[in-house]
Amino acid sequence: MAAPIEDYALLSNLQTGPLVSRTGSVDWLCVPRFDSPSVFSSLLGTKDHGCWLLAPKQGTAVVIDRQYLDSTFVLQTLWQTDSGQALVTDFMPVGAGSSSLVRRVTGLTGTVEMHQELRIRPGYATALPWVSRSVDNEVPHSEVLLAIAGPDALALRGPYLPLAYPHWHEGSFTVSKDENVDFELTWYPSHRRVPAATDVDIALDQAVQYWTRWASHCRQDGVHGEAVKRSLLVLRALTHQETGGIVAAPTTSLPEDFGGTRNWDYRYCWLRDAALTLESMLTHGYEMEALEWRNWLLRALAGDHESLQIMYGVGGERDLPERELDQLPGYLNSRPVRVGNGAVSQFQADVVGEVMVALERLRMAGGKEDHFSWALQCALLGFVQEHFEDMDYGLWEMRGDAQYFTHSRVMMWAAFDCGIRGVRMHGLSGDVERWEQLREGLRREIMRNGFNTRIKSFTQTYGGEQTDAALLVIPQVGFLAYNDEHMLGTVARLEEELLTDDGLLLRYRTETGVDGLEPGEYPFLACSFWLVEQYARTGRMDDAKTLMDRLVKFSNELGLLSEEYAVKEKRMAGNFPQAFSHLALVRAADAVHGVDRLSLAVDAAK
Repeated sequence: MAAPIEDYALLSNLQTGPLVSRTGSVDWLCVPRFDSPSVFSSLLGTKDHGCWLLAPKQGTAVVIDRQYLDSTFVLQTLWQTDSGQALVTDFMPVGAGSSSLVRRVTGLTGTVEMHQELRIRPGYATALPWVSRSVDNEVPHSEVLLAIAGPDALALRGPYLPLAYPHWHEGSFTVSKDENVDFELTWYPSHRRVPAATDVDIALDQAVQYWTRWASHCRQDGVHGEAVKRSLLVLRALTHQETGGIVAAPTTSLPEDFGGTRNWDYRYCWLRDAALTLESMLTHGYEMEALEWRNWLLRALAGDHESLQIMYGVGGERDLPERELDQLPGYLNSRPVRVGNGAVSQFQADVVGEVMVALERLRMAGGKEDHFSWALQCALLGFVQEHFEDMDYGLWEMRGDAQYFTHSRVMMWAAFDCGIRGVRMHGLSGDVERWEQLREGLRREIMRNGFNTRIKSFTQTYGGEQTDAALLVIPQVGFLAYNDEHMLGTVARLEEELLTDDGLLLRYRTETGVDGLEPGEYPFLACSFWLVEQYARTGRMDDAKTLMDRLVKFSNELGLLSEEYAVKEKRMAGNFPQAFSHLALVRAADAVHGVDRLSLAVDAAK
């Protein structure tokens, strides 16, 4: 069985993101991209679905420390055995133009017998590769293990290649004090030559330099400064370096309810998540990364904004059909395992607002509009006008009936509000009179239909009585002040209706059936971070700090957060690591620390 979600570490080469367990097993790897088919899938099944184990052979071996080298994604795991200590360093070379996973074993004291087990299962564990051992032309007096299955090929290099068994490879070796033993697993298209071997010392130095240099630009203060920096590093690690696309998570189908059906593929670029990531990047000194994402957006939407999607592939691909993988039993038998995402075809009325808010932040921070970028924003506002009367499926991608979700209508208001400021404040051209008319009409409509005077709260849907944590976004986009009486009443209702006995905030009550799925899920961490922000912006600093401190402790020792958290079980749930959780952490930390996000972004551009 797979390890607990919180026991995994993320590696990244800005193209893909494998997960390594505390016990030394690479249980998830998609190559060459985040959204490519996996070659290791034991995260969603058993070791027979693909993994690469490298750990001490002794049953008494224990991990006494595991950490990233400071501000990097170079993972170091310190093992203690009866006969000595060994350090395993796992990393991916960055900017090498290939997908390689390097594992270095260093003897520290005594001697340690290491065990290696390799099970390669390309195509989401549907293929059993043809494996051969041949002379390595790149490394004198060495061999290379080659595995080929259709379009995929992998090459394993190292001094102690594992021996062949039926359907897997296994072997052992001993490492002594001050000895390094290096292994490199490289993916390449099977029709090409085997890539050259990596100089591990040089690649390790370059990886450390890249991540530490990137992190050195991060402006982060306050008691949660390190958590902010790690969160921004995670957001960078989930960014494809060549395309600029930002995936929501590197995994699929990690369950929101253990044993349940709420299992989704998050290895794609949601406009909403990426737009919010852009905001956080801007606030903390990363204007170039924000511009990279804007350019990705322009390419993804170019020529087809009238059929706007909520998500795209890493390269801007539009065709992401959802299907189920029957060959994988799922994490803790949570079925089905899905690839693709059916929500790609949904109309979610809030998305344009998220994009417009982010692009306005970029404009305020000094990002220059060109004829393409502003024209696209005007076209997006045209899209909102065309769908002005349409019901939608909301922020949470409901699988039930379309409705008028209050949050979605507020974000439509925000879209027009940003467009108006683009004209009035920045001298850009646009149909500002019409936008103002629509904006004011939306405000009246939202206050009339989205606010329930009897319960003194905004509601999830027009005319309803249920609340939704997404309502906490209302002041974040300037529709109302954080301390407006309508918001304070909404917060009180949220605390009454959605706050669990464990003190975390649910997204909404799944038992109402609004999402068309079986009820049951754990608290969504981003929602509780939003509540921290709301508390901090309205002077409830004790509540804000108490909740913030608690939420940060839900990260694992590497600073990584999942989508949800099961408090009683003390378990992470949902896809991991989750961009939405990390960007919400950044917002909450800024609020607790009293950061004016827009002013900070503007100052950074000067």
